[in-house]
Amino acid sequence: MTDKKLKVLIDEKTLNNRIKGLADEINNYYGNEDELTIICVLKGAVMFFCELAKHLKMPLKMEFVSLSSYGDAQKSSGKVSALNLSLPPLENKNVLVVEDIMDTGLTLNFLLDFIRSKCRAKEVKLAVMFDKKCARKFPLKPDFYAFDVDDKFIVGFGLDYLELYRNLPYIGYYE
Repeated sequence: MTDKKLKVLIDEKTLNNRIKGLADEINNYYGNEDELTIICVLKGAVMFFCELAKHLKMPLKMEFVSLSSYGDAQKSSGKVSALNLSLPPLENKNVLVVEDIMDTGLTLNFLLDFIRSKCRAKEVKLAVMFDKKCARKFPLKPDFYAFDVDDKFIVGFGLDYLELYRNLPYIGYYE
């Protein structure tokens, strides 16, 4: 990919403003009183997760899981690897799973089913930075999302290519 030119898809200011708007939507849904457990899907969602959490107004608990369906590829392998699913008791808790991008829905379908069935959370909702509807293979929709994205392979703000470019403060793509 380094022989191609990296183009800006979403600049830093637009990205951060939309995340604040998304936090407002989540705040309106949950209110300011009830405790919420937010779960970050590592590694890609970490920057989105942190930026979003700064603007949430309810009492928060922050947890992290590590799953993968990509490995070193640009397309899903079709199999979910659960690298770390250690979670505290979530029975009767409100849970918001935070992910960087929802494409096929494979990983998120696996994780949401796990939290609903094994953790017996009161309510499980999903917030994603990018909804890539064109790639969906599962009948799953995010409850909250910041942007739609077409079939571009995007990097930055936590999203990577071979573990690179996560540190970009904007979203880019290669032409």
